[in-house]
Amino acid sequence: MMVRPLGLETPSSAPADLAQRYLGVRHRTAALAAHLRPEDTVIQSMPDASPTKWHLAHTTWFFEQFILARDPSYVSPHPEWHYLFNSYYQSVGPMHARTRRGMITRPALDEVLDYRSRVDEAIAGRIQRGDDEALSMLVELGCQHEQQHQELLLTDIKHAFSQNPLEPAFAPDAPRALSIAAPALRYIPFDEGVVKIGYEGAGFHFDNEGPRHRAYRQAGSLANRPVTNAEYLAFIQDGGYRDAMLWLSDGWATVNAEGWQRPLYWDEACETEFTLQGRRAIDPHAPVCHISYFEADAFARWASARLPTEVEWETMAADVPVRGNLQDSGVFHPRASSFETDLGQMYGDVWEWTMSPYVSYPGFRPLDGALGEYNGKFMNGQWILRGGSCATPADHVRASYRNFFPPHARWQFTGIRLGNDR
Repeated sequence: MMVRPLGLETPSSAPADLAQRYLGVRHRTAALAAHLRPEDTVIQSMPDASPTKWHLAHTTWFFEQFILARDPSYVSPHPEWHYLFNSYYQSVGPMHARTRRGMITRPALDEVLDYRSRVDEAIAGRIQRGDDEALSMLVELGCQHEQQHQELLLTDIKHAFSQNPLEPAFAPDAPRALSIAAPALRYIPFDEGVVKIGYEGAGFHFDNEGPRHRAYRQAGSLANRPVTNAEYLAFIQDGGYRDAMLWLSDGWATVNAEGWQRPLYWDEACETEFTLQGRRAIDPHAPVCHISYFEADAFARWASARLPTEVEWETMAADVPVRGNLQDSGVFHPRASSFETDLGQMYGDVWEWTMSPYVSYPGFRPLDGALGEYNGKFMNGQWILRGGSCATPADHVRASYRNFFPPHARWQFTGIRLGNDR
């Protein structure tokens, strides 16, 4: 997942509240990593994923680089690690190749955990001093950044475990939801007209969520829930992966080059799927996940529908409370849900692809300095997703949140909500 900077108007916090927020996020990351053995934390199963140990170290490097290093008197305990755990900040200095993070067997996990503890102690001291007017903003940015890496930790270890013939479970004791029938698919209409999108308020937001601005929305409708596994299976059985007319040109080329025939983690019989709880029977009523943009677009065309725009998604989600099957539930997998409102499962379960490319809003300006690399330079060749997933922390997502991935990406918890022109 790409990471993004916050809005500069984020209000300051009292030192005790800021320290509690910081330690809460840091402890949550450590709790997720505690599911793993040291050997598990080193593996990198594909270029897009990173080892758990790298996530633990990089998030710590971030606090060290952008907060502690603001004080000229600060001395890093491991300055030689800066090269290893810088991600993509060219203005900060050189970095180890992303595709070779699995080669970083040293420092050992216990050394990385000690590094986290030492930086935590230094951050606590900095919060107690309270002599940096930008501290609240930067700590919150670091916390939001780490929450993004919590989600990546889960999706990356899921991919790594899926490559192991033993198919180990990350959370074998996680609660399992009872299978319930998904509500009938129907479309909720919306009118045409000028609307406003983008973050509004005084709380935290990333810079790509603004500025708030006007946009024109054509009349249409949005599905009341995500596409289910059963509905996607019907697409497969109807020859969806064999019909070139359903696919974008690059999508069809990818299907053939990669040999795609079903969602990532499904078995050949389309009866079971690999999950963070281990291999499980596919719940026909749960939202389908691990779907690329190419697959989502082809399914929508097969279903005589389309993907929604991000304008449609955000304006329809604006009044929907942020609750659902998010990381905090501890399920770590999409599940079927009943709901009383018109729009269900807008938050959690699966990130929902939109048909909107990831570009800047009118008036967008990146932050000055190294944090300006956080976001704007990734605004090409990627597509917007909305709503969060079962791996997203509940206090990390909102209607205006813009996630983005390239169209071939499938290892995230990505799914489909249909839109329509009628």
